[in-house]
Amino acid sequence: MLTIILPGYSEHNRQWAEDMKFKMALTGEVFVHNWKHWSSTSSDSSSGSFSLKQEIDSLLKEISNQKVNIIAKSVGVYVALNLIPKIYPQVNKVILCGIASVANEDRKSLVSAVINTLPVDNILCIQNENDKYITFNEAQKFYHSVETKLKIISKPRSDHEYPYPMDFKNFLGQ
Repeated sequence: MLTIILPGYSEHNRQWAEDMKFKMALTGEVFVHNWKHWSSTSSDSSSGSFSLKQEIDSLLKEISNQKVNIIAKSVGVYVALNLIPKIYPQVNKVILCGIASVANEDRKSLVSAVINTLPVDNILCIQNENDKYITFNEAQKFYHSVETKLKIISKPRSDHEYPYPMDFKNFLGQ
């Protein structure tokens, strides 16, 4: 089983993803996705800006026809919500950490599409109590407005960091 880690937007999230990969010590392949905009030496003319389409295309190539678990943080949550409906038969479990935006109907429809394709028990949402972007209470209200059975865990932090490798590992059943 392939586990894909989709980090946050800023390049410092690469270290978070690598740390989680190391500390979880999962069986099977673990792939940390590097956003294209992190590569300042890229000859791609869109280097430096985020492209959802490019990231999804890159992930589809990486995943191919493998079964996957997904761990996503911040913008990675947005990417995961767009990716999962395209590959849902291959998706085992999903962990969404630190959703950074809940302000529009687009996000609700994305979560709804994921809920309609995966068993709700295979999705875990983790939000820090006082995340600087979206508090736990805001995230819980948002997720539960889509599906009341979604499991949402509050963590006692006041930042946008999600250093919870054992929670991840336990949810993935390893």
